[in-house]
Amino acid sequence: MKRREFLQLASGAAIAWPLAVRAQQKAMPVIGVLSSGSPVAAPLMAAFRQGLSETGYVEGQNVAIEYRWAEGHYDRLPALAADLVGRKVDLIMASSPPSALAAKSATSTIPIVFRHGGDPVGDGLVASLARPGGNLTGVSQLGGEGLTAKRLELLSELVPRAGVIALLVNPNSSTAERVIQEVQQAARAKGVQLHVLKASSETEIDAAFASLIELHAGALVVSADPFLSSGRQQLVALASRHAVPSIYAWREFAASGGLISYGASLTSAFHLLGTYAGKVLKGANPAEMPVQQATKFELVINIKTAKSLGLTVPPPLLVQADDVIE
Repeated sequence: MKRREFLQLASGAAIAWPLAVRAQQKAMPVIGVLSSGSPVAAPLMAAFRQGLSETGYVEGQNVAIEYRWAEGHYDRLPALAADLVGRKVDLIMASSPPSALAAKSATSTIPIVFRHGGDPVGDGLVASLARPGGNLTGVSQLGGEGLTAKRLELLSELVPRAGVIALLVNPNSSTAERVIQEVQQAARAKGVQLHVLKASSETEIDAAFASLIELHAGALVVSADPFLSSGRQQLVALASRHAVPSIYAWREFAASGGLISYGASLTSAFHLLGTYAGKVLKGANPAEMPVQQATKFELVINIKTAKSLGLTVPPPLLVQADDVIE
């Protein structure tokens, strides 16, 4: 082989090798997880990965996942979404309504699968549930509106002596005012006095509990909200410290020592998200994938916590429970 031919061959190989490496890297798709919460949601991510695996994708083997956590600070979401878009991920999984809105604002081309706790059509994420029509689809579950009043009713049944009940909401939530009105109406129907407390930071959660004690509230309803969910340990600890019977939206609270929870199954929703993400990676078009309705609801009661609060769980409530934690 002549020297010139050798150099041309070597030069061509030097150029081709990086291209081949990039092609191999691109062969492993990258999912960007955009979460308004914190890594405390690890069990939910496990459910997401399980759904992915059922479509043939296993993290670290044939798919990579990059996680971005807003830690309850919604104002961080636009920058986190822009970062994922800049990294040219193949798909974004948005774990909450605020995450989905931030992702939609950041890209109209990268596919997005989202979890929504209310009305994704009303929030402008999709054109319709049957035919989303853009680059977004996902799972919708009733989480805030329509269920918070039910939680107040369940709490009143469990703590009948509570004539004053507090409601904790995140004022930054788009559904906060509607939830407040809904629970106020339910409180009037039950003949109990309702105090609305607001918190959008850890410090404000502490202050809310201080106000709750001053108001002599006999029980607390915690609304379904990504920020409040990310503060699960703090909320459960404060409720225990002040001996305040509390009801939450998700079973993860009851599993962490909260008294009672009632709401849609987050684990089921994230599992569905995983299967949807896998289908998109295989080539399915989000615009033509109907938004899935998560219909599994769970009533979970922590008997140990009830006993520590001196509460006897009414037998009819125990019969309704999907899970009783001893």
